[in-house]
Amino acid sequence: MKILNAEQIRACDRFTIENEPIASIDLMERAADAVAQWLMGRYNRNLRFVFFAGMGNNGGDALAVARMLSYLPSEIIVYQLNIGSNQSADLKQNLDRLRETTNIQLVKIDKGDALPTIPQGWIVVDGIFGSGLNRPVEGYWAELIEHINHSGNEIVAIDIPSGLFCTDNRQNNGAIIRATHTLSLQLAKLSFLFAENEPFVGQFHILPIGIQQAIDSTETPYSLTQKADLARIVKPRPRFAHKGTFGHALLSAGSYQMSGAAVLAARACMHTGCGLLTVHVPQSAYPIMQTAVPEAILNIDDSQMEYCTPERLQRFSAVGVGPGIGTNQQVRNGLAELLKNCTVPMVLDADAINILADTPELLNNLKPNTILTPHPGEFDRLTHRHTTSYERLQSQIDLARKHNIIIVLKGAFTSVATPNGAVRFNTTGNAGMATAGSGDVLTGIILSLLAQHYAPADAAVLGVGLHGLAGDIAARADGMEFVTASTITDNLGKAFLELKNIDNE
Repeated sequence: MKILNAEQIRACDRFTIENEPIASIDLMERAADAVAQWLMGRYNRNLRFVFFAGMGNNGGDALAVARMLSYLPSEIIVYQLNIGSNQSADLKQNLDRLRETTNIQLVKIDKGDALPTIPQGWIVVDGIFGSGLNRPVEGYWAELIEHINHSGNEIVAIDIPSGLFCTDNRQNNGAIIRATHTLSLQLAKLSFLFAENEPFVGQFHILPIGIQQAIDSTETPYSLTQKADLARIVKPRPRFAHKGTFGHALLSAGSYQMSGAAVLAARACMHTGCGLLTVHVPQSAYPIMQTAVPEAILNIDDSQMEYCTPERLQRFSAVGVGPGIGTNQQVRNGLAELLKNCTVPMVLDADAINILADTPELLNNLKPNTILTPHPGEFDRLTHRHTTSYERLQSQIDLARKHNIIIVLKGAFTSVATPNGAVRFNTTGNAGMATAGSGDVLTGIILSLLAQHYAPADAAVLGVGLHGLAGDIAARADGMEFVTASTITDNLGKAFLELKNIDNE
């Protein structure tokens, strides 16, 4: 699913109006119907609404929704906000329809009026400012937004919370509606995917309104990866396959007191389908690994350098390095040798990324399409401190392009940036996965897919999706609080099955 900016969204509306063809007022009616249906489904036992409608098309949507709900046994108040002098033509038409066909209480609010009373327990519907907002909300209208926010009522925003910008959240320094739910029309907005905007967006829901044809013909670097997209990446396993068919992975992980990282990554690697796995660990991890992951071949080397020779590396189809390895000088030397000698696909995580951050010249030794999997703190150490998620996203894109690598920036909507500037945001996963070792599991999953000869970009996207989906399955079974890194791995098989069922539908 593509993610567009405000100008592109308006262009898609115009394209649909001109080519479907459909009158703009009828397209608004279609959007309003989608919103009304959602509201009726959600609040069918409490149809008491307070609408706040601005002067643009977002206000027109709100007026149309209010009219549709008025035909049901409901109580509705509509506040029409006189913001400036430019009413959209579709808003004027919906205002006339509302007056002619309903007995809804319609109250006009001018700048400077006393702030309105909002009945307790009623659902507030925000239609004040839409995605075309071009400056922060200040003054009286900011006071009104804060009044709504402090009402204690549940708030539903139509398309986007008023005051929130569609793309660049560096502009979000005015008042912003704090929605409980945001009903985004046809597609998500980029700003919905940033952690600092969660208090404004709440839960977002995408409501189709029939403009997909226009979206399909619009170019954008951003997209949301959905389960159907993941299902298309999964490769079938041939009937006459053998363990060599599915690759031989090398995992360098673990150190004294950090053997668990090696266990977690290795188990995830094996449970994602690779044929053979060699785990390079120090002597201290030997008995633990032998017991915890009996399927793995162990390579014991306290110096953590012995596996880096070209002769030894040529046995492997993919290499993963980082979970729990530490950052001592021997490890640093080993990573430098590995980057020099390795010619197969690689995934680097955790301490490997911290070493890169301390030794940035090593970034120049990364082979094309090497995968890095930092969390935001690791990424900031690798680049510089960022004040907003949008700024960090731009750095992620720049770093991927500069070094011809793939960067998996972990978070609620983990983003995968590829060397061509494209970014795919993941939609699986939940807050229960914010737990120790979850990143080690992701490294093992991606390493396994690389070993099975998935293209690096596909391995990153599918690996992130499988990781999140397994976490979702675990949370559905026992609750988010019960999820651990090990339960994510335990549910990888069910995650594969769910994707294969999508593919067969």
